[in-house]
Amino acid sequence: MDKEEQEDRATWVPGALIVGAGPSGLAAAACLAARGVPATVLERSDSLAFAWRHRMYDRLALHLPKRFCELPLLPFPAEYPTYPCKDQFVAYMEAYAAAAGVAPRFGASVEEAAFDASAGAWAVRLAGGEVLMTKWLVVATGENAEPHVPDFPGMRQFAGRVLHTCEYKCGEEFAGEKVLVVGCGNSGMEVSLDLCRHGAKPSMVVRNTVHVLPKEMLGVSTFGIAMALLKWLPVQLVDRFILAAARLTLGNTSQLGLRRPKTGPIELKNLTGRTPVLDVGTLDHIKSGKIKVVGAVKEVTRLGARLADGKEEQQFDAIILATGYRSNVPSWLKVNINNNPSDATKKDSLVRFWSAQLSATVLAQ
Repeated sequence: MDKEEQEDRATWVPGALIVGAGPSGLAAAACLAARGVPATVLERSDSLAFAWRHRMYDRLALHLPKRFCELPLLPFPAEYPTYPCKDQFVAYMEAYAAAAGVAPRFGASVEEAAFDASAGAWAVRLAGGEVLMTKWLVVATGENAEPHVPDFPGMRQFAGRVLHTCEYKCGEEFAGEKVLVVGCGNSGMEVSLDLCRHGAKPSMVVRNTVHVLPKEMLGVSTFGIAMALLKWLPVQLVDRFILAAARLTLGNTSQLGLRRPKTGPIELKNLTGRTPVLDVGTLDHIKSGKIKVVGAVKEVTRLGARLADGKEEQQFDAIILATGYRSNVPSWLKVNINNNPSDATKKDSLVRFWSAQLSATVLAQ
């Protein structure tokens, strides 16, 4: 279909077009509505907050106090605990959408979005061929659109179960089994803890350095303390304080096989996006030996795996990939920045991007 034919068949959308009905998409739509700006929210799944509904494990709760996680214009219900569980967070987002009058269009999967210079607008093509035209495009699909599934040598010959954490719900079904958890971020740590509490025998793969911090210090959120200190002190000084407090609270994590990066946790988050782990009890089980810390996976075998820190094959009944997610934006957003093709695969390359030359806006949240 050429451009003229595309424009003839396209539907113009008043106001903004928002891709994604997660927290960011709902918040953007609500804030625009509060200012009298209409917005259409596209969601490829059949419900808002799809990831929270279907890709999160049962025991998940917010790692940060609710006051840091509430969306604009509507606080969490007062009766909610400090750290709401996933079901409470989903209920909050449903109430948020209803209060703001946001009704996403479900089952609308974007295949391509490109700027049409002749029309001075964005042409957004959906699966099925429908084309929507808009002056303002908001990308709110987040960083967790697609599970990252590494393909280790020998993976296909493994006789046990292999699943990503997006498929994991509860450790009860793994009771009595030896489970290899690949990844030591917040998901890997929490899944390992959940497995342990349900009678499984987890081994957690730690390949890189990682900052592990206490969730709270003296009953106060570590994150909250850091945010308060950052109002008055530079990042490096706050990092030094947080790490000193973490060592007093948790001990030397390097002795457990959890080496810390040289860069402090807040500075590292700012530079690379790597989030520190907030300990919810996993370290105690590592110290007791109930959760083993092991090296990187060299090869998966039929009955287990060979790891970088040992020559012998170790047997496992299941492998859980806590290997994170990736954005899918580079696959469908076609943008030029300063007359050069945008490298949308680079983190933050499109965050708050605006081009006056295009007479239109694309925002990435």
